[in-house]
Formats: sequence, C-alpha cells, structure tokens
Amino acid sequence: MYGKIPDAELRRFYSLWRDMTVIYEEWSKAHGIGGSAVLVLHSLYYDRDGCTQRMICDRWLFPKQTVNTILKDFERRGLIEFSHLKSDRRNKLIHLTPEGEALAAAIIPELLELELHVMERMGAAGRAGLIDGMARFAAYFREGLPEKR
Repeated sequence: MYGKIPDAELRRFYSLWRDMTVIYEEWSKAHGIGGSAVLVLHSLYYDRDGCTQRMICDRWLFPKQTVNTILKDFERRGLIEFSHLKSDRRNKLIHLTPEGEALAAAIIPELLELELHVMERMGAAGRAGLIDGMARFAAYFREGLPEKR
C-alpha cells in the first residue's frame, strides 16, 4: 500500500491495461491481421503522403525490428511500396498500394467505428473521466521519471 491507495487498485489498473491490449489483438486477429500490424496499417492509412519506418516506430513505440518484419510482410503481399526521400536517400517513404488501400479501407474505418461506438456507450461523463484520468496518470508518472542526462 502506498499512502491510502491499496495495491489492489494498481493491480486492477494493470489487469485492465492488459485486457485492452488483448481485446485489440483479438479484434485484429479476427480481421486477419496482427495487433501490431493493424497499428502499422493505421499509420499508413492516415498518413496518405507516406511515412517512414522511423515515424511508425516513434508513433507506436515499436522496436525497429517489429516494424521492419511487418513491412516486409506487407511488401511481400503487395500492400506497400517504397520510394526514396528526396531530402534523405537513406530513408524510404512507405505508401499503400491499391491493394493495401483496399485492405486498410476494409479494416481501419471499422475499428474506428467500434471505438466511437464504445465511447458513445460510455456517455459524456464516462469519456471525460477516462480521458482526464489517463491524462493525469501520464502527467504524474512523467513527473516521477528520473531526469534525462
């Protein structure tokens, strides 16, 4: 116990965090794609001008190898294509192919629709509580991080 907070509350938080991860993974698998792959597809779907592997890694906090493996699979399946950046020939810009666009258009809007439906069911107070609580948790946690050297 820390102060007046029972350890059970923190364990419940961990359990719910894990449950959310499992639920997203199950949803993704039901749609024929892994949980990490659906997030990469999400980035490519919304960044229509293309994005780099580094941008995807930074957005989702994925290791470079994870994103690289997903991108190689997408390339093998004809879902993406690469082009060199004019400003930096070492980095490649990734775009969805028409096949990739079709897959993303069949999956990503459906996920968004489900998320919006869930948020609607929570009601305004529930949404505000969830978002405010998560924002405060992140801010307070950030305050407790050691200073960067």
